[in-house]
Amino acid sequence: MQIKFFCPRWGSESLSWVDFCSKVKKAGYDGVESPVSLDEQEKKEMKTALDKYELLFIGQYYQSFNSDLEIHKTEFKKHLYNILELDPLLIDSQTGKDYFTAEQNRELFELASFISKESDVIIAHETHRNKALFAAHIAMELLNQNPDVLITADFSHWCNVSESLLEQQETALKTAIERTVHIHSRVGHSQAAQVSDPRAKAWTNELETHLNWWDQIIVKRAASKANLLTITPEFGPYPYMPALPFTDMPIANQWDINLYMMNLLKDRYKKYIL
Repeated sequence: MQIKFFCPRWGSESLSWVDFCSKVKKAGYDGVESPVSLDEQEKKEMKTALDKYELLFIGQYYQSFNSDLEIHKTEFKKHLYNILELDPLLIDSQTGKDYFTAEQNRELFELASFISKESDVIIAHETHRNKALFAAHIAMELLNQNPDVLITADFSHWCNVSESLLEQQETALKTAIERTVHIHSRVGHSQAAQVSDPRAKAWTNELETHLNWWDQIIVKRAASKANLLTITPEFGPYPYMPALPFTDMPIANQWDINLYMMNLLKDRYKKYIL
């Protein structure tokens, strides 16, 4: 099994696509994870830059804002097909809503499954606040009810939602780990989905807890004879990144933290890096 690392576009939107992809390539990432604009010119610039620097691409869907299910489904479908125009390796999808019923979220999972089979591109549903898989216990129920659903594991959100490091939710974690095909390697804690800086000793317990979860995913994915696991270090900019009051100055550097996380995991999982 190989592990490939992806750089989030999130937080670097001020850079042109060419400058961003050049920076990503020099940093040692294998690819980019990003949403795809509906604007044809921007989409062309994005594709040109990815091709120029020979970067792999993971598409990201998050535009799930409408509470009307039928409108929501239409927009979901539109954005998934838009991402597919750029030939993604897979799609990370913040699917559904926490206020939709299990049946409503199931309809979205089924729509994604149809598009995934049609395109032969995996759609991994993210464990994200405000989405269908927003909490560990709810996700376990939905995963058991929808056995074909694969996930992006971002357990930082579950820590925040449950105000814990999931000590009492081992069964839900086991279920999620078995379904994981993509990881967002952000470290969360009981009060937020992002620690201020994972390099700080104050967050050692949180970092080690997340590393243990990711280790289990690696072992499970390798044991299943999978060819690939993908990881995106996804520490975000302000307001995910804490900032100083009044100035909104971030207290740490997002780019440096994500680079640190990639290199930490490259070393930890070096036998899977070719």
